[in-house]
Amino acid sequence: MYRSHKNNALSLDHLNENVVLSGWVQKIRDKGFIIWVDLRDRYGITQLVFDAERTPKSIMDQARELGREFVIKVEGEVIERESKNENIPTGDIEVLVKNLIVLNSSETPPFTIEDDTDGGEDLRMKYRYLDIRRKPVQNKLIFRSKVAMAVRNFLSNQDFVEVETPYLIKSTPEGARDFVVPSRMNAGQFYALPQSPQTFKQLLMVGGLDKYFQIVKCFRDEDLRADRQPEFTQIDCEMTFVDQEDILNTFEGLTKYLLKEINGVEVDEFPRMTYDDAMKTYGNDKPDIRFGMKFGELNEMAQHKDFKIFNEAELVVGIAVPGAASYSRKEIDKLIEWVKRPQIGAKGMVYVKYNEDGSFKSSVDKFYDAEDLKAWAERTNAKPGDLICVLSGSTSETRAQLSALRMELGKRLGLRKPNEFAPLWVVDFPLLEWDEDTQRYHAMHHPFTSPKVGQIPLLATDPGSVKANAYDLVLNGNEIGGGSIRIHDKKTQAMMFDYLGFSEEEAQAQFGFLMNAFKYGAPPHGGIAFGLDRLVAILGGQESIRDFIAFPKNNAGRDVMIDAPAPIDDAQLKELELQLRS
Repeated sequence: MYRSHKNNALSLDHLNENVVLSGWVQKIRDKGFIIWVDLRDRYGITQLVFDAERTPKSIMDQARELGREFVIKVEGEVIERESKNENIPTGDIEVLVKNLIVLNSSETPPFTIEDDTDGGEDLRMKYRYLDIRRKPVQNKLIFRSKVAMAVRNFLSNQDFVEVETPYLIKSTPEGARDFVVPSRMNAGQFYALPQSPQTFKQLLMVGGLDKYFQIVKCFRDEDLRADRQPEFTQIDCEMTFVDQEDILNTFEGLTKYLLKEINGVEVDEFPRMTYDDAMKTYGNDKPDIRFGMKFGELNEMAQHKDFKIFNEAELVVGIAVPGAASYSRKEIDKLIEWVKRPQIGAKGMVYVKYNEDGSFKSSVDKFYDAEDLKAWAERTNAKPGDLICVLSGSTSETRAQLSALRMELGKRLGLRKPNEFAPLWVVDFPLLEWDEDTQRYHAMHHPFTSPKVGQIPLLATDPGSVKANAYDLVLNGNEIGGGSIRIHDKKTQAMMFDYLGFSEEEAQAQFGFLMNAFKYGAPPHGGIAFGLDRLVAILGGQESIRDFIAFPKNNAGRDVMIDAPAPIDDAQLKELELQLRS
């Protein structure tokens, strides 16, 4: 027997009991005649004591040879501690060791395995198996498991069936780049790893399964950001005989259940906002509505004077920053420098101080009088004491820049509270978006998304105006889920492929299996996919997903622990009939 108790379990109720414990050596304090050792496992820490007067000499000698992260088993008696530790559950007791077995020795780890470690991120990723021993990382992985279990419980109780779909599939040209896998048995041909199980879940609906879900790995060979991984996990769902309202109601239910079950938070309101309104009001399609600072468009009241920058702009737009009229010129200059960084790309920023006494002071007083600035304040909902920040330029770029500034100011002002949750549905996305590089339309979501009811004829006359029967679920400024009602008839799907630039032969070659399935009575269906990594991070009060993934990749898409990706040898290349390295 390796243990009779876990290392968080012992208390004064166990006094004088003989126990068996196992774990890792966390700390050693050697006073010569007495040695204290903190023994750690996933559950907690127990203090061990080796006392020269009460512990056999051979065991004392063994204890002096221990090092950090040695794996040991001890037998001993639970006694009361003289100096109690209120910070741990076992702080009232210690175990007087009578026998010690070293199960495995350890080299000195490259960083301290404690809550506050001295290891940098790169070092900890290289030794991720050691990093996982730290309580903060363990807690995040346990939290992720708890969320996944709650998802399964909810969906199973809603009559969803969990089905696994293939990982080795066919490459398709839509969306991000595929990871491809050469086939040894089919020389010169390749599988692709799925970016999502989209077509398979639609085929399951054709198969009459009615409700499907899967917690599934997906893969995208795309440029990486701090909050994006080449492999990620989705909660993938599909339903038959549903419309948009059915989907939204079902997955509002899931989100409410998770917030209640995981965070103890009751959320009743799931407001809905069109894509167009989200872009106009917040500058992006995943707005954080925990705080205000809504956009105020100022073209009509800012382009009638001699200020050339505004007069030549496609859009002039501002936000009111609460309480920031007290900012010094130095603080405002730092904000201007922030928006001029390459990551944001603004050329500058106009500001207006709406002073507590009702007066105005701006960086454009030469061009605009108090009445003009008062109109700006009304349009941006500014109050006395606020600072109005104004950007201008092309519509899309300016909205993105002001949105970034809004989020940064919300963070600085403490308005983005991690324990506050504000969900939002964004609906009525464009079905198609024009790509200047390829000079053709691309599907904004994917080519299986249905147009809004009654808008199919517009595909022939004004495709850019067609709205998608699609929806995104946003939580605290992050898209946590997105989906659509699907096209379920062959004729409409063929028309969609045509507008996306597929020839009939290309569509048949890429998606013939789906088109053929639609010949045999495909039901109306729709679904949604949640990003589990991001959802878990937000529920856990974090914005970065990396620590909620057991073995994440770095920003270059590398696993520095196992050193992957890596070359393969010439024999493997030859077997796969791939070109040998020179």
